[in-house]
Amino acid sequence: MTKPNTTTEGIARRRSVLGYWPVALGVAAAAFQILTGVAAEAVAMTVAVAASCYLAAAAVGLPWIAWAGVLTGSLVVTVSEFAAVPWWLGLSVYAAVLVGVGIARRVSARPLTAQGLAMLGFGGLAVAAVLVSPRLGLVLAGASLTTHAVWDYIHWRRNQVVPRSLAEFCIVLDIPFGIAAIVLAFTG
Repeated sequence: MTKPNTTTEGIARRRSVLGYWPVALGVAAAAFQILTGVAAEAVAMTVAVAASCYLAAAAVGLPWIAWAGVLTGSLVVTVSEFAAVPWWLGLSVYAAVLVGVGIARRVSARPLTAQGLAMLGFGGLAVAAVLVSPRLGLVLAGASLTTHAVWDYIHWRRNQVVPRSLAEFCIVLDIPFGIAAIVLAFTG
């Protein structure tokens, strides 16, 4: 007689209600952003900070750093604004420092390169969104943020670079906030 498979691989694991905290946090963050006003600049900042937290995790080689990267990226935006420096310039310098840290730490080149390119792509769209007309900016920022949800899903599915909790949080934040920006661009 064979023993039943009791490993976590063999059993479909169920999460308790508390296990859905990243989803709840993402919904709360999206609701807050939408209720306080959907502007191209806010959406662009969100996608650029999101990309920077992935880059931070890759640069240090520790997934949990992504959560700290959300706070650090937000702090960089805030300090930049107080210093009368465009937020995107502050985040660009931060991203360059992160790449330098990753090179100095000799982390795996593949994730560092992928996250660096993602930062360039998502960050580039974010910058473009604040430099064009407000309506087009909303579309660009919203499309970039919504597309970032695909990036989140890939990382969630592979369980690589960032913790699944962060990828899950980002998916739930990115989709409604990004869609709200696109809808507002066409209806506002």
